[in-house]
Amino acid sequence: MKDLDRIYANIQAGFNNQQIIAHDIIAVLIMVSVLSLYEFIVYRYISKRSFYSKQFNISLALLPFFIATIIMALQSNLVITLGTIGALAIIRFRTAIKDPIDMVYLLWSTHIGIICGTGLYEVGIITSLFATLFIIVLDLVPIKKSSYLFIVNADTVSAEKDIMASVKANAQVCKVKSRNLTKDKLDMIIELRTNKEQELLAAVSAVSGVVNSSLVSHDGENFI
Repeated sequence: MKDLDRIYANIQAGFNNQQIIAHDIIAVLIMVSVLSLYEFIVYRYISKRSFYSKQFNISLALLPFFIATIIMALQSNLVITLGTIGALAIIRFRTAIKDPIDMVYLLWSTHIGIICGTGLYEVGIITSLFATLFIIVLDLVPIKKSSYLFIVNADTVSAEKDIMASVKANAQVCKVKSRNLTKDKLDMIIELRTNKEQELLAAVSAVSGVVNSSLVSHDGENFI
């Protein structure tokens, strides 16, 4: 019975922690909810992604809740602080980040949790608004048009000269990235920039011996 009484007393002491009261917890979680929902909406509707992951977005929205309460706990007890640092030091996240912008949103979620956990709500709100503004502005900044990979297949090796002449006539810059020659076939991959996509395809397709031609846009990492 004494052991049960001691366990009950420890549990009751955890709920009666004078340094962290229920009103503070609720206030922090309300602000975390508002800012997390805001980030969720920004990630969903403002960030243009080829493949949107709802699960990843939900993870971004939930992460600040845990970080905020951890920060509150760290402020209440030095022992908890040291124990948490040791526990977090052994955690390894092995999920690969496919898009660099995802790192920004992960940092944003971490920022929301830490700032709300310390009660600096105004800092969290202003930072989130400015981050959104910069995302929108930078997304509207025009960039140089992506390069193309032009893949040409021909059933005769002698077609290369005419192919390159047609490419140079319809592209500003072109460079042969790969050339595969067999006895009766020619396969070429040409990196180029052009504003005459249809004209280029039509000109190369008209070359005698060309069997197939494909134009693929890429940004240096991803094919579009």
